[in-house]
Amino acid sequence: MFASALGKIHQQVMWNRLIAVVEEQAQAILRTAFGSVVREAGDLSAGVYDLEGHMLAQAVTGTPGHVNTMARAVNHFLERFPIETMKPGDVFVTNDPWMGTGHLFDFVVVSPAYHQDKPVALFASTCHVIDVGGRGFTAEATSVFEEGVRVPHMKLRDQGILNEQLLGLLGANSRNPVEVKGDILSLVSSNDTGEMRLREMMEEFNLSSIESLANFIIDNSREAMIKAVKEIPNGVYPTDMELDGFEHPIIIKAEMTVSDDEVIVDYAGTSTASIYGINSPFCYTEAYTCFGLKCIVAPAVPNNHGSLEVFRIKAEEGSAVHPKDPSPVTARHVIGQMLPDIAFGCLAKAMKNRVPAESAGSIWVLPMANIGGGKTEVSNSSEFNVMNVAMGGIGARPGKDGLSVTAFPSGVGAIPIEVTETDSPLVFWRKEFAPDSGGPGTFRGGLGQVIEVGNTEDAPFTVSAATWDRIVNPPRGRGGGASGKPGKAYLVSGGDFSDKSVHTVPQGERFIVELPGGGGLGHPYQRESTLIQRDIEAGYLSPEGAKKDYGYDP
Repeated sequence: MFASALGKIHQQVMWNRLIAVVEEQAQAILRTAFGSVVREAGDLSAGVYDLEGHMLAQAVTGTPGHVNTMARAVNHFLERFPIETMKPGDVFVTNDPWMGTGHLFDFVVVSPAYHQDKPVALFASTCHVIDVGGRGFTAEATSVFEEGVRVPHMKLRDQGILNEQLLGLLGANSRNPVEVKGDILSLVSSNDTGEMRLREMMEEFNLSSIESLANFIIDNSREAMIKAVKEIPNGVYPTDMELDGFEHPIIIKAEMTVSDDEVIVDYAGTSTASIYGINSPFCYTEAYTCFGLKCIVAPAVPNNHGSLEVFRIKAEEGSAVHPKDPSPVTARHVIGQMLPDIAFGCLAKAMKNRVPAESAGSIWVLPMANIGGGKTEVSNSSEFNVMNVAMGGIGARPGKDGLSVTAFPSGVGAIPIEVTETDSPLVFWRKEFAPDSGGPGTFRGGLGQVIEVGNTEDAPFTVSAATWDRIVNPPRGRGGGASGKPGKAYLVSGGDFSDKSVHTVPQGERFIVELPGGGGLGHPYQRESTLIQRDIEAGYLSPEGAKKDYGYDP
């Protein structure tokens, strides 16, 4: 018995060490990436897999949409390049939306890891690059062919020799060739770092294989997740949500079925795919639905093949959550990043008082560029193509207010405005909390933010509203809580940006975005007066808002 217990402790120590290995892998991307959305916002992920393509560990740094899609993506590589055909120094790549992470802007890079001249694992990493050609970061495309260059599964490095032809092709089709090449090479470096650290780990623990460790990780994670699922009453729990959409609203319908050892979420009845690029490929749908389930059901269980295996996602092909190739998908955030709230909606009916209210969901990406993309198009205009991100509020949580200006579920960080201002002639005149935007409740929803941007040059510029949603349909409250304030986008001089098009900010003008606030939880009149007064003093709540929403009039 003692030997068995000691063996489990030993395996746990190695498991923790493996997580440290992939975290260093992710940090290598942050240190070497060129694009600001990667190095500043952390829009990336990294992980290690066994030789069958099962994810064993993921980095703490990164997004669920990346890591959970990669959990499937590695298998697509193995189908095309069996492990026995791989060689030391090989690196493989794709940005196929249906077999990668959901849109062309994310490159997935996979590398075999060797120890004692034998393959022992696979490392995978991904990040968002700023431009892959086509129409740029816009939802206006009507097919994936318009959205940029699609790279099929192929070798990026052959036994240590880089595929310069592929890198040249990508650079020739990008408005930001230096940044794109730098970001892709950062993924190669990160996988190399992972292999080096894994080899050191195996030498330290005198391992010739990680197969035993892999089985320990997967089996224990699956067992822990099944144990958590057993705490949910068996049954069928439906929910639905209306999103603003593009040419028409998108209705998402889901039905969660819970049994003793499995949770199935079926999206039957969801709207058909949009003709524009807001659709969520099934890999992205699966990734964020599983993330939402896990957040509530078993947040402490590590995320890997074993724990994810307990969840099964189903969707009708041709729907907005399972679009067919070549549907447009650039702004898949609009639908995909709302799906954790769908999972929460189902779980709220099964697990009373344990589920937050709805959040802003999709981050509002702010892709901004000069008109025409070159100096010759408009006089006095510099050439720039930059990206920043704006964030709304998280829904109120059981026993706590929601977090303000926080990217949930993506988890990306903010890009400092100084970075964008350095890379372009743009200036951010305001970036601050939006008072009264959090949904009223016993526990208040998190606040959104207000951002105001203009051009220092005497020239117009563009901003893409591709991922802006919840302008018509705000995040809903729960348990008597009210909805958060809806989003809004407009020019300072007037005139709303009412759709997801690429909008022109005229010469001398500024645009403003107001991000949605999270929904409230519990009846507003049950909120403690001391908390209301604190919010007023902090500027989170206006005196008028306190009286209107909470009946508070000191």
